[in-house]
Amino acid sequence: MANFGNKWYIAGLHFDCSQCSNCCSGPGEGFIWATKQEIKFIADFLKMPEDKFRKKYTKRKGLRTTLIELPATRDCIFLQKVNKKKICVIYPVRPNQCRTWPFWSSNLDSPRAWNETAITCPGINRGKYYSFEKIEELRKQKKN
Repeated sequence: MANFGNKWYIAGLHFDCSQCSNCCSGPGEGFIWATKQEIKFIADFLKMPEDKFRKKYTKRKGLRTTLIELPATRDCIFLQKVNKKKICVIYPVRPNQCRTWPFWSSNLDSPRAWNETAITCPGINRGKYYSFEKIEELRKQKKN
């Protein structure tokens, strides 16, 4: 049996990515952490050598690697305009950090934190149902 603790989302939550790109956009600087394996997947997806991908699209921050952001907007470098709409051009191979949004511990800290996040994320509280167990699985996925 699952350990529910005092988690407020024990009944589950709803989320359906609307691909609004708000979680990928500035204005503040952020980090899009990527593991070695994720970098290889992205480079392969883009059909480019891994070393060239690293040089062009990543930077080191301490012991970790982050995808770069566009300097003017602080948007992820892979958030690009396609047919007049900003989309993630690496969506099928996006890093774990992106795949587990919005089920991050900081967003799940309290109903207030979740609902504050919902102000900028129109997919929160809509669409697909996520059970407590699935949310916990996503929340606990290895951090890069």
